Amino acid sequence: MDSKNINSYIFFSFAFLSSFNHSTAQHKQPNILFVIADDQSYSYEELKMTRTPGYDFVCKNGIQFKNAFVTSPGSSPSRASILTGLYPWSIEEAGTHASSFSTKYICFPDLLQNAGYHIGFTGKGWGPGNWKVSGRKQNPAGKEYNAFKTTPPFKGISDIDYAANFNDFLSKKNKNQPFYFWFGAHEPHRGFEKDSWKKTGRQLNDAVLPLFLPSDSIVKGDILDYVTEIEYYDSQLAKVIQLLKENNEFENTIIIVTADNGMAFPHAKANLYESGIHVPLAICWGNKIKGGTTSNELFSLVNIAPTILDACGIISPVNSPEQGKSVLNQLTSATTFQGETAIFSGRERHSSARYNNEGYPMRAIRTNKYLLIRNFHPERWPAGNAFMLNENNQLDTTKYIYADIDDSPTKSYLIKNFKNSATDKYYDAAFSKRPEYELFDIIEDPACMKNLVNSKIHQQIFEDLKQNLNSKLKETNDTRLGVHPEIWEDYPRLQGVTKIFPNIEN
Repeated sequence: MDSKNINSYIFFSFAFLSSFNHSTAQHKQPNILFVIADDQSYSYEELKMTRTPGYDFVCKNGIQFKNAFVTSPGSSPSRASILTGLYPWSIEEAGTHASSFSTKYICFPDLLQNAGYHIGFTGKGWGPGNWKVSGRKQNPAGKEYNAFKTTPPFKGISDIDYAANFNDFLSKKNKNQPFYFWFGAHEPHRGFEKDSWKKTGRQLNDAVLPLFLPSDSIVKGDILDYVTEIEYYDSQLAKVIQLLKENNEFENTIIIVTADNGMAFPHAKANLYESGIHVPLAICWGNKIKGGTTSNELFSLVNIAPTILDACGIISPVNSPEQGKSVLNQLTSATTFQGETAIFSGRERHSSARYNNEGYPMRAIRTNKYLLIRNFHPERWPAGNAFMLNENNQLDTTKYIYADIDDSPTKSYLIKNFKNSATDKYYDAAFSKRPEYELFDIIEDPACMKNLVNSKIHQQIFEDLKQNLNSKLKETNDTRLGVHPEIWEDYPRLQGVTKIFPNIEN
């Protein structure tokens, strides 16, 4: 982003503040309630298992997107992309994990605050990362409201009382002042309380497993623990919606419910496979969006920021036409929603998982039928190196690390049984090295287990997708295709433990 665009962005944001009172005299500004889960995939399996009256209410009163995708399968870059309306590879350090977030990338809450909105967040805002080192005065998601606590029903669930903090936030706004609030649930992020599902009246055979995980009681229990956290978070969502109604704010509030990336299981989170980037999304807004609508069209969450700003009447010239764009007219139109022909996603460093803090750079293009992934460093282990160095600087082979996959019963089961013929394909899909390109037919293979890149009948599809992916990355100034492709390795890791790994790839 050049300085001319940045200055224009700041000028327009403050110019809108001066005209706010005039504009509100003519048009009542909508409120914004943005709800984001932490590590939740959208999948058929999840729908079969999960009771979510809060999310279902938003779907019933608005539109549900069955093909919504994040621009990154990791929390920090995905949230930064949502906040800016820019792809992760266009926002420097903010496009990787646990780094900084330059102030030259203005976030939509900044513009809403400048326009007179009462803004705030509860739970998890932007992160992990260090926004203070960038010179920001508050979290990019807004002012923090996390004072009220509760006693969670299970270990692993946050003690933050999301609904009570939202109520506190509402009590502090001026009469008739529009508001924006970011409800960032910590659920269903790991760790889960093991066997919490047993306390909810479920049976082990209630588990419906995705096809990239083996059918085993340990994995089934892990999935049900995951579902238990989703249902807790959804119960808080229902309470927040009830508060909107009690304060007579529901009809004029745009409610957006989604997630930052896929579930924390092997082959999902931190990967560009379907379960890493495919997330739930439902949007309602009083009677302005037709209720009970379902869309199978492709939707990228890079469009969230410009859509919110458009709904609030804020001009945002920084959003280039190649990146996020407003879909407000489509949301409020009586005609069928027209989605994208393709969505794009990518990742760089996720956790501290390799020698010298190296990442595993990937980019992807997803159409209605196909998913093409490019792995820029196929010589690296996709889930991270297996072994660390101990305090004596010696290789410690007593424990497998693979730190780009969150520790879990499922991860441990796959590692323990990697020589078992019944589970080796699942282990390989999660841990083994990958070729530079992977191509999947999502209709026939939603689990992304069969790479078609060498299939003769798919060669033209492969070439076309590769060309379209490269064109998009060049249009959006991806440095991976530029003169400094490895600049990502220079961005510092500012939060979390940095592990020490040997300089080997075997």
